[in-house]
Amino acid sequence: MPDAPGRTPDDAASPPRGRTLAPGQRCEVWVARVGDPRAERLLVTEDVLLEAPNWAADDTLLLNGDGSLWRLPVDGTAAPTRVELEGLPPINNDHVLDRSRGLLYLSANDGHLYRAPVAGGPVERLTHDDDIVHFLHGVSPDGARLAFVALPRDDLGAPGRLAVVPADGGPVTYPRAGTGHLDGPEFSLDGRWIYVNSEHWAERPGHAQLARVPATGGELERLVASDTVDWFPHLSPDGAHAAYLSFPTGTVGHPADLEVEVRIVRTDDWSTTVARHAVLGGQGTLNVNSWSPRGDRLAFVAYPTR
Repeated sequence: MPDAPGRTPDDAASPPRGRTLAPGQRCEVWVARVGDPRAERLLVTEDVLLEAPNWAADDTLLLNGDGSLWRLPVDGTAAPTRVELEGLPPINNDHVLDRSRGLLYLSANDGHLYRAPVAGGPVERLTHDDDIVHFLHGVSPDGARLAFVALPRDDLGAPGRLAVVPADGGPVTYPRAGTGHLDGPEFSLDGRWIYVNSEHWAERPGHAQLARVPATGGELERLVASDTVDWFPHLSPDGAHAAYLSFPTGTVGHPADLEVEVRIVRTDDWSTTVARHAVLGGQGTLNVNSWSPRGDRLAFVAYPTR
């Protein structure tokens, strides 16, 4: 999503088809196993900048690129193929899966949320308020609610605000969730909490930290205190682990093309990292939940240069 003043804009402020690779840059899709310090490189391409992998139930990854959604088999047997989604505007890297119901929810560059079958087909627009821009990050376990970041359309530099909308469309609510910029809202496995990154405690611009808040709103609970700038907490489907993206100290927002770390932690102790994967990336690397259905593997994207 676009960032507050001084932050680097996301796809909605980019050209309509999304980001592109710089000269001499390539896109790499990686898969890591929990507890293994190494990761397996699944794909290398200089043709399209892919972002934000969702792990589908059929062991394929769904990534956005060039304004479209792409499907990539995890076994490495095939190249990415475009998912045909009828009536969908160009999309950004905010998309989530409801695996149990076979549904896909997406944020488009027109600022609205859409729903489609995971296999592809016609899409349904879910939001209609043109005064706000919607950046999707979470679907509740019962499939009834979507959590997103709301920004006023006429001020995309404003701090992101936690918002919840029925998954079939309807009135938007704004749970209380501290002050400062907020991003990456994702429901807990029981639906009682929403996990976020927030600048609520920031003593310097951009110092996002990981937290959770009751799904109905309330006081933010800090998960770990760190000197790094931490974004996008993602819970594994078995609840045992979480992953997030750590930016260097002093970073403002979640820009692209920085030396960052994909960190895996245990959810009973977020301060202890069980695996670190250093990549050149940031924006696009881990914007959405990228865990496998069993919670034993994690996908992420890097953008190295020659």
